[in-house]
Amino acid sequence: MSEPRLTSSEIKFLQEALNADYKISSIRLREGEHQFGLAKAIASFQLELYFPDVKDIIKRLYGEGKSADVQLVRKVQTILKKMEKSNIVKILPKKKPWELQKYALSSFKFQDVEKNMTVLATDEQIKQAQNLLNSASSRLQETSVDKLGNVKVKVYTFALALIVVASYATIVWDVVQPVISPIIFMSAFLIAIASSVVLGRMLSRHDLRALP
Repeated sequence: MSEPRLTSSEIKFLQEALNADYKISSIRLREGEHQFGLAKAIASFQLELYFPDVKDIIKRLYGEGKSADVQLVRKVQTILKKMEKSNIVKILPKKKPWELQKYALSSFKFQDVEKNMTVLATDEQIKQAQNLLNSASSRLQETSVDKLGNVKVKVYTFALALIVVASYATIVWDVVQPVISPIIFMSAFLIAIASSVVLGRMLSRHDLRALP
């Protein structure tokens, strides 16, 4: 599976699920039953920092070909909806209208209606997922910092360009006046030269077309 690209809200949700204690459910969650199998499959995806849709879950449980079985898809969706009402599964909002719903577990530990304790991931698996999540969080922060830096470069470049244009416009305006003001002329000239030098250095260091 490709390296996950997570948003800050997704990272927060995964973190909460990994750290969550036992959650009480109003349905049975025993090995061998549909609910348990679906929860286990979602847990395996979530440990990889991935939110599966119903076809992802079916492929992992029953194989590639079964994901095209419309009746099975509807059956699984019905069970997942029941599991959502029972505080086991969370149905995530769609990012795009045509996408299938994504699913996630609110925790990896549950107490079902019969008071049975169910653990869907070992301590080692949770630790590994936590390490992956920390890496994903660090990459997101680095990306955010890079984007902020690029925005600043563009803003400074635009501001310097405006100063250069305004300075040369002032020089032209002063020259066409009946009486040239040496103070205005020299001030605008010096500002134009200084700004042009700084702007040139910035453009030589940064390719603005390559900045996102």
